[in-house]
Amino acid sequence: MMDAVTDAPRPDPDTAPSLVFDDRAHAHSVAEDVLGIATGTFLASLGLHLLHAAHAVTGGTAGLSLLLGYATGWPFWALFTLINVPFALLAVWRRGWSFTIRTVISIVLVSAWAPVHAALFPIVQIEPWYGTLAGNLLAGVGVLILFRHRSSVGGINIIGLEVQDRTGFRAGWTMMIFDLVIILSALLVVPWQNVVMSAVGAVLLNLVLALNHRPGRYLGH
Repeated sequence: MMDAVTDAPRPDPDTAPSLVFDDRAHAHSVAEDVLGIATGTFLASLGLHLLHAAHAVTGGTAGLSLLLGYATGWPFWALFTLINVPFALLAVWRRGWSFTIRTVISIVLVSAWAPVHAALFPIVQIEPWYGTLAGNLLAGVGVLILFRHRSSVGGINIIGLEVQDRTGFRAGWTMMIFDLVIILSALLVVPWQNVVMSAVGAVLLNLVLALNHRPGRYLGH
């Protein structure tokens, strides 16, 4: 449907801040936010479920949680929650309570979905490349949905969005840099072949974000 013609000037997409945090451009209803966050966390957690089945990692705190899980045997949901605590504090300081509350809810939901997937969608065997690429694609789409509902899954996402708002450097590229560091650390835990797969998958995830989440592009109407 075409937008109605108005006399109001449109924001310059090259200078407008990330609309994830711009309430003036945000027109989602409460019901839309609830559904959006539920959908985003479901897709992100399902992607992580596929990654775990493929014994792969990804970037961000999710990848770090998977990595530590392989090394220690601790459950993903517990590690993911604990690792994101300091980033939640950062979110309060830099992003405000609205974004922080939504992010905390998203972190809890991603953690809660993990045992649900394990119980209702057990994966005995999966082709590693398929699991890695499909997992990262699903996770990327899930995180993108959360961004558009002024939320995130914590961790590097918060830093990426902060850098994007301050400098215009896209959140996806910032996260890609951090992700590659985390994935290279996986050489200490998983075979190098899995690390190569994980690196390719993380690039795919961040391309989804870098190409689709740009300041001024999405108005949330």
